[in-house]
Amino acid sequence: MARATTAQLIGQRLLGSIPSVIGVVIVTFILTRALPGDPAAFLAGPAATPAAIADIRTSLGLDRTLPEQFFLYVGALFRGDLGLSYTTGQTVVYDLITRLPASLELTGAALIFAIALSLPLGILAAVRPNSWMDHGVRVLATAGVSMPTFFTGLFLVYIFYYLLGWVPAPTGRIDLLFSSPPRATGFFLIDSLLAGDMRGFWASARQLFLPAVTLGLFALAPLARVTRAAMLAILSSDFIRTARASGLPPRQILFGYAFRNALLPVVTTLGVVFSFLLGANILVEKVFAWPGIGSYAVEALVASDYAPIQGFILTMALLYVLLNLVIDLLYVVIDPRAGVDG
Repeated sequence: MARATTAQLIGQRLLGSIPSVIGVVIVTFILTRALPGDPAAFLAGPAATPAAIADIRTSLGLDRTLPEQFFLYVGALFRGDLGLSYTTGQTVVYDLITRLPASLELTGAALIFAIALSLPLGILAAVRPNSWMDHGVRVLATAGVSMPTFFTGLFLVYIFYYLLGWVPAPTGRIDLLFSSPPRATGFFLIDSLLAGDMRGFWASARQLFLPAVTLGLFALAPLARVTRAAMLAILSSDFIRTARASGLPPRQILFGYAFRNALLPVVTTLGVVFSFLLGANILVEKVFAWPGIGSYAVEALVASDYAPIQGFILTMALLYVLLNLVIDLLYVVIDPRAGVDG
């Protein structure tokens, strides 16, 4: 019965996401065509003649009407063809497969760092309201939201690399003295472990540390605030007072009852933060020369390269749909009542 309910929930969420994906495809196509600049002129170069530019426009299909271009684009999507990037010379699918693990590794590490700090800090602030700990958590949360990620990144590079020399230069995913591990998953940490290369693992981890902390500090603020607010609401509820009156151990009350019931808003915020970090890491990738899909999209945007921009936005939309599905399934795991309607 539980499996049937879970399958129905997944099916409903996937069907409900189809209109959103269709809307993303349409809006992305229209907006990319509305961008200033001419990709044909960019490819032809500054010394190209109008005839040469016109030939390139014909070869790119830009001389067709917008409806014709759109239907050709949709037909290519059904074939799994996202087009060719004229700035890299590779297919967009290849570029995304190559670069997406870098962005996911950075975002995942940042989220792990944020969770490891925000949940204990939020719980401590809720257990001791209006204490120095509570005020400190609120100050940290406000500072984390207020400072732009690129400023935080540059500040941390200046302190920990330039002044202290504790971290390597921000030159990408691995130190220049090391070679990339054999590709299995695209995640350098995992691939290094699979290859048994511990020196490469630590080299990758050292490169990942500072950009992950930069992005994690931004994610820490909303998670800590939501954890604190949810725990305060649960700790003041009647069933918690009843549990205390019954003589249950404080640790069991705090983690067995209060924290479990506070998890739903935390998980919701976690999903929103993760999806936001995937887009917000563009600036962090530029600061740390991280070869992810964010920097890839920025380079394509500057060159008015339509296909990579469309592929980037479509990939982000599909990841967001998948993330919402995972969150819905976590709701059912945390509170089985959440899956009754599904």
